[in-house]
Amino acid sequence: MATRQRESSFTSCSSTSSCDADDEGVRGTCEDASLCKRFAVSIGYWHDPYIQHFVRLSKERKAPEINRGYFARVHGVSQLIKAFLRKTECHCQIINLGAGMDTTFWRLKDEDLLPSKYFEVDFPMIVTRKLHSIKLPTLLIAECVLVYMTPEQSANLLKWAANSFEVAMFINYEQVNMGDRFGQIMIENLRRRQCDLAGVETCKSLESQKERLLSNGWETASAIDMMELYSKLPRAEVSRIESLEFLDEMELLEQLMQHYCLCWATKGGNELGLKEITY
Repeated sequence: MATRQRESSFTSCSSTSSCDADDEGVRGTCEDASLCKRFAVSIGYWHDPYIQHFVRLSKERKAPEINRGYFARVHGVSQLIKAFLRKTECHCQIINLGAGMDTTFWRLKDEDLLPSKYFEVDFPMIVTRKLHSIKLPTLLIAECVLVYMTPEQSANLLKWAANSFEVAMFINYEQVNMGDRFGQIMIENLRRRQCDLAGVETCKSLESQKERLLSNGWETASAIDMMELYSKLPRAEVSRIESLEFLDEMELLEQLMQHYCLCWATKGGNELGLKEITY
């Protein structure tokens, strides 16, 4: 992997534990997400010249609400990552938890926004012991990762991260508002595929998402559901993607996106303005 003058690096870590049924289900969702992103890119929702090297293009056409949902997800996470990088002038590190086939590293490289170090791990418990002694500002990213842990496990991870890094930001994308009928159907559909959401009780509301972060050592916490985020996207971009394909059930898109959220928390970094980062 190419390195930059300030010794940017990309480190990949993968789990070596035995593959039980629970892990099979989680890995299945990674495959699903990658295929959905690959399809959305193929019809022009966003530019990603790298995903084609990791994910085959499925013959199955994805529904417009799915494509728009992933567009909002990628755009939202990307904006927060870039905000952190600009505040720290890239003198930081990124730890992407449960990264799967994510291509963020290469897309940041194209925009000359690589952090000092960039780590990817497949499962949160594999975070290398070397990170305990690092004092640089650190960004941790988890997209649909914490929900597969028990609340106790995710709390331990969040607490570990808050205690390990003096200046840090945590970005979390996952389910929310899971107590209603639509949320229950989502849970049941995943359960039929042997994929249980062990941490779903923490996904009751935006408030419960923020409280989990604040109660585990983070100084600030914010959360927004993806429908609200979608409404804040640049109108020109929304018009462009909405012209790509016809969506006849806007209500389904709204329901889907109201059940996912983007959360972020910060610790320290007052001089960098980390607490000012918002969406």
